[in-house]
Amino acid sequence: MKLIDPIVEFHSELQAIRRNIHAHPELCYEEQRTADVVAQNLEAWKIPVLRGMGVTGVVGVIKRGTSSRAVGLRADMDALPMQEFNTFAHASQHDGKMHACGHDGHTAMLLGAAHYLAQHGTFDGTVYVIFQPAEEGGAGAKKMIEDGLFERCPMEAVYGMHNWPGAPVGTFGVTPGPMMASSNEFEVIVRGKGSHAAQPHKSVDPIMVAVQIAQSWQTIVSRNKSPIEAGVLSITQIHAGSATNVIPDDAKLVGTVRTFTLEVLDLMEQRMRDIATHTAAAFGAEVEFRFKRNYPPLINHAAQTAFAVEVLQQIVGEPNVNAQVEPTMGSEDFAFMLQAKPGCYVFIGNGGGEHRDMGHGLGPCNLHNPSYDFNDDLLPIGATYWVRLAEAALAADAG
Repeated sequence: MKLIDPIVEFHSELQAIRRNIHAHPELCYEEQRTADVVAQNLEAWKIPVLRGMGVTGVVGVIKRGTSSRAVGLRADMDALPMQEFNTFAHASQHDGKMHACGHDGHTAMLLGAAHYLAQHGTFDGTVYVIFQPAEEGGAGAKKMIEDGLFERCPMEAVYGMHNWPGAPVGTFGVTPGPMMASSNEFEVIVRGKGSHAAQPHKSVDPIMVAVQIAQSWQTIVSRNKSPIEAGVLSITQIHAGSATNVIPDDAKLVGTVRTFTLEVLDLMEQRMRDIATHTAAAFGAEVEFRFKRNYPPLINHAAQTAFAVEVLQQIVGEPNVNAQVEPTMGSEDFAFMLQAKPGCYVFIGNGGGEHRDMGHGLGPCNLHNPSYDFNDDLLPIGATYWVRLAEAALAADAG
């Protein structure tokens, strides 16, 4: 790998920052300490700082030369509401909170790039290093945009990166077009008429209606949606009843829908509503249908993806860059930024978990797992990518 020597030499400092953040996880829109750590480091490196966008968001402004051109690099900062199983020295000090998705590492990698760019960067223009809150369900990217991110920090393109457990260290994955799915949730309440379970003829049984709806919904995926279009409809909760001899008044269905396009999402939402409404009516019941769209699909722009692939290949070699990586049905709120600006999101291999210190939990090193830990070997790799990407995007002779 062609890593940047000063970044490699700064590795121990980045590891200390990363582990400090890991030990003090903060949930969405509560990242005050983390934001302070980010801002204090940026200011110590003479990088102007903007705060307050997205409540706890931080943006560093690194400017060189005279060009008005600019590019944005984004990392997320928040942790998850889950208990950590690891007991090593940098494990979470806060019960019920954990950096189980590697946002601590994402923040440290971008800080490593900022440190180098401020001292040695060769480019003409402005690099905005964006430290975003509330990726885990809080739509922090959307909030930063609503608070004027792209007006206060005008940029031509924006780029993101996420660690990917299981992929070897020193490898990257990316694909043009849809790379991560939309995230949506639904809640349907079927309102029937309760009765004694020994007298079902006196009821409008909401459980049977809910079961009929649940089964019929699966035909949306198999019969309404094109088979070459991806879509997932998962019912994850069914709640009804309180006694073995009582048919209840209502039943509730809860779950998630994932798609790679808004067109398929529109179709699935409408068909779910129609099937639920008409099935309930056929049984003499009623429904309350709620469908919440959380994050849109993450869609990489072709030109920026090709550019990112070229930069990555120069760092780790062509065989270590999968430029047609399989998309995932997971979601990511960087999708909002890619709706507003051209850009690209990549996966950086986090390895198989062998990097974890003694005292790690017995579970796998997977995202959102209580035994997860970010691989510190990635810090100079990710920081080098950010630097080379920014320098190539704002090359002095790029015009």
